[in-house]
Amino acid sequence: MTTSPLIHDRKPGAARRGGRPGIALAVIAACQLMVVLDATIVNIALPHIQNALQFSTTDLTWVVSAYTLTFGGLLLLGGRAGDILGRRRVFMSGILLFTLASLLGGFAQEPWQLLAARVLQGVGGAIASPTSLALITTTFPEGPERNRAFGVFAAVSAGGGAIGLLAGGMLTEWLDWRWVLFVNVPIGLLIAVLTPMYINESERHSGRFDIAGAVTSTAGMASLVYGFIRAAEEGWRDGLTIASFTAAVVLLVAFALIESRAREPITPLRMFTDRNRAGTYVIMLSLAAAMFGMFFYIVLFVQNVLGYTPIEAGLAFMPVTVVIALGAGLSQRFLPVFGPKPFMLAGSALAATGLAWQTLISSDSSYVTGILGPMLVFGFGMGLNFVTLTLTAVSGVAPHEAGAASGLLNATQQVGGSVGLALLTTVFGTASRDEAEKQVPAFLAEGTAEQKAEFARTQQLPAPWGHEVLAQGISTAFVPAAAMAVLAVATAWFVIRVRKSDLEALSGTAGPGMG
Repeated sequence: MTTSPLIHDRKPGAARRGGRPGIALAVIAACQLMVVLDATIVNIALPHIQNALQFSTTDLTWVVSAYTLTFGGLLLLGGRAGDILGRRRVFMSGILLFTLASLLGGFAQEPWQLLAARVLQGVGGAIASPTSLALITTTFPEGPERNRAFGVFAAVSAGGGAIGLLAGGMLTEWLDWRWVLFVNVPIGLLIAVLTPMYINESERHSGRFDIAGAVTSTAGMASLVYGFIRAAEEGWRDGLTIASFTAAVVLLVAFALIESRAREPITPLRMFTDRNRAGTYVIMLSLAAAMFGMFFYIVLFVQNVLGYTPIEAGLAFMPVTVVIALGAGLSQRFLPVFGPKPFMLAGSALAATGLAWQTLISSDSSYVTGILGPMLVFGFGMGLNFVTLTLTAVSGVAPHEAGAASGLLNATQQVGGSVGLALLTTVFGTASRDEAEKQVPAFLAEGTAEQKAEFARTQQLPAPWGHEVLAQGISTAFVPAAAMAVLAVATAWFVIRVRKSDLEALSGTAGPGMG
């Protein structure tokens, strides 16, 4: 009896059908698309989720934050798991967990069930996403082939958000909001089947898991987010609000102490010793905090006030992706010439201008004057920043720490977005509650008997009174969003420096040991 040479000679961990890098790249890119897309595909369905599961507007933010907070909080731990346990094995585990969570979320009948599923999705995404990027290095040899693969990966990462908005609109309008979650199931299963066929396993490295760091950081940020959302509903003097902020401080201080003493920390604090890199993290935190809130509230405005269908809402955001791409292309071309500071300054200033413009939103605003103009200004500013922040974050980092530096930037973006959205929600809750007190007397004087009966049941004001409340809350929420972008401008101005070594590294002329 003979054994097939192909089977006999195949090394442990080798793909069953290796030698097809194009299919391997498609599998890796599909994972990244699914994980990135999920951060936005749910946004378009938010008004429908709110109606179906009876979320309040402030609690609705958890549908976004439960995913992004868990995803960002565990991102670095997921990358570490791939190094220690094997990247293909961890990649598949993350995909299967993400797929199962999507299925459970699609069947949710209560708010807590959906939020629990979103947390599980975040865990699965945090395991799969950093490992997918690392798998490119084990699948493609260094040189043009690997560069092209990284290019495809970057394009998918950048375009996933826009695709998610449009796909979410189509699925919500043509099928049901539950399909923004169900759609992940067949894709995830297909990726899980193809992975062992076309992707090789990586070598396993010895090391330790910084579980204490991951738990305290994620729990601390979750407590902080909950404190802001609780304050929006119950006020700053509420006992649970105070307890949440207290727990956040204790947990985050514990996290800093753990990281300073850990042999293999999840967040290497030495990454913050370089002023440009530390400034980059602050800028990303500030801009992400503003950006997540902008998308969340503009989605509610265009659907609930302007009356857009889910597909129309998705299309309304398409021009933003175009200007983001234009800004990214411009910065990528001239970054080696001028260095990062001019692009960070200009990009952050444009973002602040766009957000300040959106503070003028009212119930009478149209899409062109109230939404499109500010979003284009904001989007172009973000485009100038995306490539600039990413390259600055890894500039001057030793090759074996590049993953930690870039992963920390991604984690900062996700966590910053969650905290920023929570802060904006606190402002939104206070402003909309004050406006509702002004609108209720007018509604009771002018509303029909049927409208009053519905209001008594739901405590939600109908149009046009409800539109006034929502618009006032949104416009006020953009005030702290603009302030966050101003913080990014100040950081770029006072912290970031243009250094000769950075310019040489960006232009590819740095000598040995430089960069």
